[in-house]
Amino acid sequence: MQMSQFIEALQADLRELAEIGGEELVQATQRLAGAIKQSATLRLIDALTQIALDLSSQLPNGHIEIRLAGQDPQLVYVEEEPSEPVAGDDALAARITLRLPESLKSSIETAAESENVSVNAWLVRALQRAVSGGGTTVRAHRSDKRITGFAQS
Repeated sequence: MQMSQFIEALQADLRELAEIGGEELVQATQRLAGAIKQSATLRLIDALTQIALDLSSQLPNGHIEIRLAGQDPQLVYVEEEPSEPVAGDDALAARITLRLPESLKSSIETAAESENVSVNAWLVRALQRAVSGGGTTVRAHRSDKRITGFAQS
Protein backbone atom coordinates (compact mmCIF):
# COMPACT_ATOMS: atom_id res chain seq x y z
CA MET A 1 0.00 0.00 0.00
CA GLN A 2 1.48 3.33 -1.01
CA MET A 3 0.87 5.88 1.71
CA SER A 4 2.02 8.77 -0.45
CA GLN A 5 -1.22 8.82 -2.48
CA PHE A 6 -3.30 9.14 0.71
CA ILE A 7 -1.05 11.82 2.19
CA GLU A 8 -1.03 13.81 -1.07
CA ALA A 9 -4.83 13.62 -1.23
CA LEU A 10 -5.03 14.86 2.37
CA GLN A 11 -2.67 17.74 1.57
CA ALA A 12 -4.74 18.65 -1.52
CA ASP A 13 -7.93 18.64 0.58
CA LEU A 14 -6.25 20.92 3.11
CA ARG A 15 -5.12 23.39 0.39
CA GLU A 16 -8.60 23.36 -1.14
CA LEU A 17 -10.19 24.20 2.20
CA ALA A 18 -7.65 26.98 2.78
CA GLU A 19 -8.74 28.79 -0.40
CA ILE A 20 -12.01 29.62 1.35
CA GLY A 21 -10.15 31.75 3.90
CA GLY A 22 -8.04 33.99 1.70
CA GLU A 23 -4.40 34.38 0.69
CA GLU A 24 -2.90 34.39 4.22
CA LEU A 25 -4.59 31.11 5.04
CA VAL A 26 -3.42 29.58 1.74
CA GLN A 27 0.20 30.48 2.56
CA ALA A 28 -0.09 29.13 6.10
CA THR A 29 -1.69 25.95 4.77
CA GLN A 30 1.13 25.42 2.28
CA ARG A 31 3.60 25.48 5.17
CA LEU A 32 1.41 23.12 7.20
CA ALA A 33 0.91 20.72 4.28
CA GLY A 34 4.58 19.68 4.44
CA ALA A 35 4.53 19.36 8.22
CA ILE A 36 1.37 17.25 8.26
CA LYS A 37 2.93 14.51 6.12
CA GLN A 38 4.79 12.79 9.00
CA SER A 39 1.90 13.10 11.44
CA ALA A 40 -0.67 11.80 8.97
CA THR A 41 1.58 8.87 8.05
CA LEU A 42 1.88 7.85 11.71
CA ARG A 43 -1.88 8.21 12.27
CA LEU A 44 -2.66 6.04 9.25
CA ILE A 45 -0.21 3.39 10.46
CA ASP A 46 -1.88 3.52 13.90
CA ALA A 47 -5.28 2.98 12.24
CA LEU A 48 -3.94 0.06 10.17
CA THR A 49 -2.42 -1.48 13.30
CA GLN A 50 -5.77 -1.34 15.07
CA ILE A 51 -7.46 -2.90 12.03
CA ALA A 52 -4.84 -5.68 12.00
CA LEU A 53 -5.44 -6.37 15.71
CA ASP A 54 -9.22 -6.47 15.19
CA LEU A 55 -8.89 -8.83 12.22
CA SER A 56 -6.40 -11.05 14.06
CA SER A 57 -8.79 -11.53 16.95
CA GLN A 58 -11.39 -12.91 14.50
CA LEU A 59 -9.07 -15.43 12.84
CA PRO A 60 -9.16 -19.08 13.99
CA ASN A 61 -5.36 -19.28 13.81
CA GLY A 62 -2.65 -16.92 12.66
CA HIS A 63 -2.58 -13.16 12.82
CA ILE A 64 -2.18 -10.04 10.69
CA GLU A 65 1.04 -8.02 10.95
CA ILE A 66 1.85 -4.53 9.70
CA ARG A 67 5.25 -4.46 8.01
CA LEU A 68 6.87 -1.28 6.74
CA ALA A 69 8.83 -1.04 3.51
CA GLY A 70 10.17 2.48 3.82
CA GLN A 71 7.07 4.34 4.90
CA ASP A 72 4.68 2.11 3.00
CA PRO A 73 2.88 -0.43 5.22
CA GLN A 74 1.97 -3.93 4.13
CA LEU A 75 -0.65 -6.12 5.77
CA VAL A 76 0.78 -9.64 6.05
CA TYR A 77 -1.06 -12.75 7.21
CA VAL A 78 1.15 -14.92 9.42
CA GLU A 79 -0.17 -18.45 9.82
CA GLU A 80 0.37 -20.06 13.19
CA GLU A 81 0.51 -23.77 13.79
CA PRO A 82 -2.65 -24.88 15.56
CA SER A 83 -1.83 -25.98 19.08
CA GLU A 84 -1.46 -29.71 19.33
CA PRO A 85 -4.37 -31.47 21.01
CA VAL A 86 -3.92 -32.53 24.58
CA ALA A 87 -3.70 -36.27 25.24
CA GLY A 88 -7.11 -37.65 26.14
CA ASP A 89 -8.79 -34.71 24.45
CA ASP A 90 -12.56 -35.15 24.54
CA ALA A 91 -13.00 -32.54 21.81
CA LEU A 92 -12.79 -29.94 24.57
CA ALA A 93 -16.55 -30.09 25.00
CA ALA A 94 -16.75 -29.20 28.69
CA ARG A 95 -16.65 -25.61 29.86
CA ILE A 96 -15.90 -24.25 33.32
CA THR A 97 -15.81 -20.74 34.75
CA LEU A 98 -12.86 -20.09 37.01
CA ARG A 99 -12.22 -16.99 39.10
CA LEU A 100 -8.55 -16.30 39.80
CA PRO A 101 -6.57 -13.64 41.60
CA GLU A 102 -5.16 -11.19 39.05
CA SER A 103 -1.58 -12.05 40.03
CA LEU A 104 -2.17 -15.77 39.37
CA LYS A 105 -3.83 -15.00 36.04
CA SER A 106 -0.80 -12.91 35.02
CA SER A 107 1.56 -15.73 36.01
CA ILE A 108 -0.46 -18.23 33.96
CA GLU A 109 -0.44 -15.93 30.93
CA THR A 110 3.33 -15.52 31.23
CA ALA A 111 3.87 -19.28 31.51
CA ALA A 112 1.62 -19.97 28.51
CA GLU A 113 3.38 -17.34 26.44
CA SER A 114 6.80 -18.78 27.31
CA GLU A 115 5.61 -22.18 26.04
CA ASN A 116 4.02 -20.61 22.92
CA VAL A 117 0.57 -21.99 23.70
CA SER A 118 -2.75 -20.42 24.52
CA VAL A 119 -3.75 -19.89 28.14
CA ASN A 120 -6.50 -22.48 27.67
CA ALA A 121 -4.07 -25.10 26.31
CA TRP A 122 -1.63 -24.37 29.14
CA LEU A 123 -4.36 -24.76 31.77
CA VAL A 124 -5.64 -28.00 30.22
CA ARG A 125 -2.10 -29.45 30.23
CA ALA A 126 -1.47 -28.37 33.83
CA LEU A 127 -4.76 -29.85 35.00
CA GLN A 128 -4.11 -33.05 33.04
CA ARG A 129 -0.72 -33.43 34.75
CA ALA A 130 -2.26 -32.77 38.16
CA VAL A 131 -5.03 -35.35 37.86
CA SER A 132 -2.91 -38.01 36.16
CA GLY A 133 -0.24 -37.94 38.86
CA GLY A 134 2.24 -36.06 36.70
CA GLY A 135 2.86 -33.55 39.45
CA THR A 136 5.22 -34.04 42.35
CA THR A 137 3.73 -35.63 45.46
CA VAL A 138 5.56 -35.70 48.77
CA ARG A 139 4.24 -37.56 51.79
CA ALA A 140 6.14 -37.42 55.02
CA HIS A 141 5.57 -38.33 58.63
CA ARG A 142 7.39 -36.64 61.44
CA SER A 143 8.21 -38.43 64.64
CA ASP A 144 10.50 -36.64 67.06
CA LYS A 145 13.61 -35.69 65.08
CA ARG A 146 13.13 -38.09 62.23
CA ILE A 147 11.24 -37.65 58.95
CA THR A 148 10.16 -40.69 57.00
CA GLY A 149 8.14 -40.89 53.81
CA PHE A 150 8.40 -40.97 50.05
CA ALA A 151 8.38 -38.60 47.10
CA GLN A 152 6.91 -39.19 43.68
CA SER A 153 7.46 -37.13 40.58
